[in-house]
Amino acid sequence: QVQLEESGGGLVQAGGSLKLSCAATRRTYNTYSLGWFRQALGKERELIAAIVWSGGSTYYADWVKGRFTISRDIIKNTIHLQMNSLNPEDTAVYYCAASHSSLVGPYDYWGQGTQVTVSS
Repeated sequence: QVQLEESGGGLVQAGGSLKLSCAATRRTYNTYSLGWFRQALGKERELIAAIVWSGGSTYYADWVKGRFTISRDIIKNTIHLQMNSLNPEDTAVYYCAASHSSLVGPYDYWGQGTQVTVSS
């Protein structure tokens, strides 16, 4: 089973930036893609962006609109989500997840999440 651990969340003012990280350990040889999701209070969990581990192909939700960028560090088995121009609507728990099969899922393994709070 892949184990995932997110870090980098916190409190940021509107217009600011954060960079999230997700370290992947155990069973990474079975991982096809890694993705970032978020879930705000009272809302469904949303796929933000995903990246194919081997080839680097990416997927972004249409609403990202260039504000977020996903990247990977192959040596460290880590992915990142650079988030710019944050607004209060971005407040959510952000999750890292791994898929064995497809860039758009299903995603099989999940981290514990990291809270991002954007103040206005």
